[in-house]
Amino acid sequence: MTTPSFHSLSDVHAQPRRFLDHLFQVAVTRALPLANTARFLPEPPTPGSGGRTVVIGAGKAGGAMAQAVEAHWPADAPLEGLVVTRYHHVPPRPDGVPQRIEVVQASHPVPDEAGQAAAQRILAMVQGLTENDLVLCLISGGGSSLLTLPAEGLSLQEKQGINKALLNSGANISEMNCVRKHLSRIKGGRLAAACAPARVVTLTISDVPGDDPSIIASGPTVPDASSCAEAVAILQRYGIAVPGNIRDQLEQGALETPKPGDAVFDGHEVHLIATPQQSLEAAAEAARASGLAAYILSDEMEGESREVGKVHAALARAVAMKNQPFQKPCVILSGGETTVTIRKQLPATPRGRGGRAGEFCMGLALGLQGQPGVYALAADTDGIDGVEDNAGAFVAPDTLARAMATGMKLDQFLDRNDAYGYFDRLGDLVVSGPTYTNVNDFRALLIL
Repeated sequence: MTTPSFHSLSDVHAQPRRFLDHLFQVAVTRALPLANTARFLPEPPTPGSGGRTVVIGAGKAGGAMAQAVEAHWPADAPLEGLVVTRYHHVPPRPDGVPQRIEVVQASHPVPDEAGQAAAQRILAMVQGLTENDLVLCLISGGGSSLLTLPAEGLSLQEKQGINKALLNSGANISEMNCVRKHLSRIKGGRLAAACAPARVVTLTISDVPGDDPSIIASGPTVPDASSCAEAVAILQRYGIAVPGNIRDQLEQGALETPKPGDAVFDGHEVHLIATPQQSLEAAAEAARASGLAAYILSDEMEGESREVGKVHAALARAVAMKNQPFQKPCVILSGGETTVTIRKQLPATPRGRGGRAGEFCMGLALGLQGQPGVYALAADTDGIDGVEDNAGAFVAPDTLARAMATGMKLDQFLDRNDAYGYFDRLGDLVVSGPTYTNVNDFRALLIL
């Protein structure tokens, strides 16, 4: 993912798409673990104490986070552990950094047997630790599915079905992870409880609005303030069925998680090593260095992706036509985690493909209606939009016209949630490959 430098407005005018790619790369680079981990690492256990350092963790950035710890941990200090990441998300190993932490791969966004096996191994690894031991937990987005260990009485297949239903329901990340925590033997602080009496230091990369560590990867090592009753209400709200024995346990509070104030968390530390806001600020600084004004709307935007796209379009049109509320030329940035509700389809309807970023771009293109001077890029900072091979998509003033010239009607692609099909045929997919980090949605609107 290499883009040129942009030193002036004329460079931006000449290559708007490459400029937006440049901002995306800057945002991703800001969130890479190798550059953000060293200052948050604790001291190793005192030599002679017999204390071990056990590294555990899960997430799309798990492989990169493990390598960052290996690069910065004292060479003479013992280090061991196991981290699980998404398939094909282990980065090339930095030169001169020997492997000391095992990294395994599993499925995302729907959990699989490999993730379950990794969770079982991690839970076994922290049994029998002492107060002299240190557990370093590396957590990033995606860990909820990668670190899967269903509650007693719930099979992996049943958990997979519930997870798929949540993903298709339009539930936000906080709602999904509330349910996941209460249907797990390792999430929602339960992993921290298993580590007792060892000291636990959690390093996390935020992919959630508000940067709440209890939501990132369903908070396996931090207290959980949500309740079984809330999980039941969420399942009812979205019409998601669970086995009767599990529903009974939820309603009785038998699957409750460790709460804030529980002594099991005494002495533990949690550090956010990268956040969405930091990446947006880095992109804004890069835009200003190119002679553009830059505005960050929020790093916490949620809502239905296509509708958020339409709102961004309305704002961009106001700037383009009226110089309100911002004056052009400028860049408008936002982050957060939007949702996509999968529409029911008639039999024989072509299968839709795509994720949040592509759906946002379809809503944006619809709202812009070919507005001159407005370009946009939306992408997931992990490099994968949904389950496809693209990070997101690009929108230009001629997007709708080019699509119509090929016979594509945007409303038909919206109806079947087919952002990938729409932008692929236009040559407007953003393809970066896995980035080995994850600070969630990145959106940039360029108004010239």
